[in-house]
Amino acid sequence: MKIVVTGSLGNISKPLTENLVQKGHSVTVISSKEDKQKDIEALGAKAAIGTLLDVDFLTETFRGTDIVYVMEPGDVGDFFDPNLDFVASKTAIGMNYKKAIEQSGVKRVVHLSSNGAHADKDNGILVIHYNVENILRQLPEDVTIKFIRAASFFQNVLHYTQTIKAQNSIFSNYEGTEPEPWVSTLDIADFIAEEMEKPFEKREIRYVASEELTAIQVAQMLANALGKPKIDWVVISDEQLLESMVSIGMNPASAKLYVEMTAWRRGGRMFEDYNKNKPATPFGKRKLKDFIQNVFVPGYNAS
Repeated sequence: MKIVVTGSLGNISKPLTENLVQKGHSVTVISSKEDKQKDIEALGAKAAIGTLLDVDFLTETFRGTDIVYVMEPGDVGDFFDPNLDFVASKTAIGMNYKKAIEQSGVKRVVHLSSNGAHADKDNGILVIHYNVENILRQLPEDVTIKFIRAASFFQNVLHYTQTIKAQNSIFSNYEGTEPEPWVSTLDIADFIAEEMEKPFEKREIRYVASEELTAIQVAQMLANALGKPKIDWVVISDEQLLESMVSIGMNPASAKLYVEMTAWRRGGRMFEDYNKNKPATPFGKRKLKDFIQNVFVPGYNAS
């Protein structure tokens, strides 16, 4: 099949591209950076260099394709951009995808979404996934879509590095005692590659997770890997969390959305739809403890 992958060579798109190429598919990877072209071609894929803000570019890249994989890229730096409306910018990308899919005639779409995309309020930054899912649902009925709602990425533990170093603690505004789904981006890539080769039927939601752990269990895993008896999970107020984020330079509007999202974890509210709809065998094959040992610890020691 001819497949277009967005997300350049990110934590999901790169292993997804490798997987699809190995399976014999013809893969085109969209990247905004010209210096990624050689790396993309080294994987056996074709590079399409352009921006997701250009609907004409997207339309031409999608044309004649069997499946497109779409996601709204972003990084930590986006939260610190004082001029960026985080939700509006990501929602605009979703609108561009819709227009390009309509104009190119693509009939099968895989969209990387997230836990929390089922709700239109109280979910903070996760509202972008609600927005984009609903934009894509406006496509003609003959366009079939698989919405892949991913759990918290293993990479999120990397954000705990500085407060562990400084205070041997992780600070947040929820108790951390409720089980939460976590996922390896490699498991997501494997899952998407498998779903692409299965039949597409109308509009489907697929949850993907590698394992379920409480935040306190994660803190103890980090302590064990670092040779510490314990790392404290410290609960602070919404106001304290917001103040701390703004104090390190985060865009206040983005910080407010982040605090709202983490507050939504209280009582497991973020995961209500996941718990109702997860498959009988929901877990991938990777484990967070291995990511911590192989990725977090070397990064922690080098920082």
